[in-house]
Amino acid sequence: MNIEEKIELIQEGTLEIIDVDELKEKLEKEHPIAYTGYEPSGKIHLGHAVTIMKLKQMQDLGFKIKILLADYHAFLNGKGTVEEIAETAEYNKRCFQGLGLADDTEYILGSSFQTGSEYTNDVYQLATLTTLKRAKRSMDQVSRHDDNPKVASVVYPLMQTADMSALEVDVALGGMEQRKIQMLARENLPRIGKEAPVCIHTPLIHGLDGDDKMSSSKGNYIAVDDDEKTIKDKIKKSYCPMGETEGNPILEIADHFVFSQQDTLLIERPEKFGGNLELSKDELYTMYGEENLHPMDLKNAITQYLIDFLKPVRDFMESQE
Repeated sequence: MNIEEKIELIQEGTLEIIDVDELKEKLEKEHPIAYTGYEPSGKIHLGHAVTIMKLKQMQDLGFKIKILLADYHAFLNGKGTVEEIAETAEYNKRCFQGLGLADDTEYILGSSFQTGSEYTNDVYQLATLTTLKRAKRSMDQVSRHDDNPKVASVVYPLMQTADMSALEVDVALGGMEQRKIQMLARENLPRIGKEAPVCIHTPLIHGLDGDDKMSSSKGNYIAVDDDEKTIKDKIKKSYCPMGETEGNPILEIADHFVFSQQDTLLIERPEKFGGNLELSKDELYTMYGEENLHPMDLKNAITQYLIDFLKPVRDFMESQE
């Protein structure tokens, strides 16, 4: 596979690559490094799985993958004690392994390098270059709208910027909510003599309640290790208005997890309601948008697909107990 073909594959299911010419240069390396950081703060859900699936694809294209288990970041964000966060980080790691990342994936705790002298010096230098206004724009949404945020919320984006240099990454992959921090890194890392990574951004999945983002803190998610009954119950109660194709979490799940793996989705329904259907992505969106497919039929199909798709994760997690 040549570089242009690799670029086409990487672009599938992403919102943007900054920038493509730089990515071509990275692909000239024998084993370029791609990384994603995850704050160990709860369940691993389908929102995380979008980036994991992209990392798996990049692994197949020759990338070395580094996963940052950002325990210090979680601590700064008030997600628990150091001991509690360490337990969550280990659970997160098992979920990522269950999702099928290769055995040579490197899992790195932030606390293993974020107190080193070079790293600390980078954070201090970045602090001299970053205005409070710019740092605040890069905070997470909750802190950004807090009238009195903690200093930790400002340190967070500086550390995340320094992480990219410390881990020597060629590509930083993240959901669209990471864009502001990643642009801060591209702007400021060269100013302290460090190389800025290529940034790839993937879409966010709406929460099952219709919220803008699937989130473990809001409880509006499908965890990758949820059992069959839990998946059924969550999908049954989920937001899926008749005829609405925009912001519909069930259609988004179909988009990211069904049609990225296969060409059609099987809709099973009784003959009195029209019988079974096997629909492509375009056919599904058209039929649903024209109100020719009932939400419950769509939900039942997605439920069964997810139960099968996530079975390897459940099996892996059970084997680790």
